[in-house]
Amino acid sequence: MSLTGGNRNDVTQLMPLIDQIPPVRGKRGRPRFRPDALYADRGYDDHDKYRDLVRSKGITPVIARRGSEHGSGLGVHRWVVEQTFALLHWFRRLRIRWEIRDDIHEAFLSLACGIICWRRLRKLSLS
Repeated sequence: MSLTGGNRNDVTQLMPLIDQIPPVRGKRGRPRFRPDALYADRGYDDHDKYRDLVRSKGITPVIARRGSEHGSGLGVHRWVVEQTFALLHWFRRLRIRWEIRDDIHEAFLSLACGIICWRRLRKLSLS
């Protein structure tokens, strides 16, 4: 996880984020070290530069083209991300970052994620 300023473009953190992905275990004897595909919205569609960088890591980029019609199917994956942001916005302190120190903000973020997971698990166990 990396923390940047609020007005920074997300695409600047794409390659550092890919480099931080931990190894993914596959079948015995055939370890995979990267995921198969990367799903991204139109904001990452800049001059094929980032597509080439992602391909060089052995990952297939699935990035919607600017100006293309909606309905590419990426919304199914995007919904998970948007839902996660909505869940984190339950916590007023995380909507706007008030803390100057990033370690305190990351601690509140970890606490919020823990509470969200606990609530989900509690709901599952009661069903």
